[in-house]
Amino acid sequence: MSRTILPLQPRLSEKAYGLSQSHNVYVFDVPRDASRQSIAAAVSAQFEVTVLKVNVTNHKGKAKRTLSQKGRRSTKGMQSDVKKAYVVLKAGNTLPFFASIAEEEAKQKAIDEKAAKTAAKEATKEKQHRFRRPGKKAQES
Repeated sequence: MSRTILPLQPRLSEKAYGLSQSHNVYVFDVPRDASRQSIAAAVSAQFEVTVLKVNVTNHKGKAKRTLSQKGRRSTKGMQSDVKKAYVVLKAGNTLPFFASIAEEEAKQKAIDEKAAKTAAKEATKEKQHRFRRPGKKAQES
């Protein structure tokens, strides 16, 4: 197998997002015959980052069974086996998989802050109108 040409599929899940944010670890689905060295070389070549460590797990596919509409016939099948690679990057290196999620969180935070400011401003205006004397403008004119 070639050292740099590996089909790396990033695993985009909540757990993978949490690992990338807290420990700078990214998760990939890799071919079953890929080694740790070839995975590290492929990640560093494709994304131009420094790989510190690669952990690999093999997950066996589950046996599944589906029943027909009347329940008389069943078909048996298997989910495919999956090999996952947990790639630890050097501090300061990141991959752009979750960049859109981070941008969306920043936009949502800005919108929330703006809404809070306008709500506070409206609340102070409402207080001022509530405590104003009803005939004050008529007396001044």
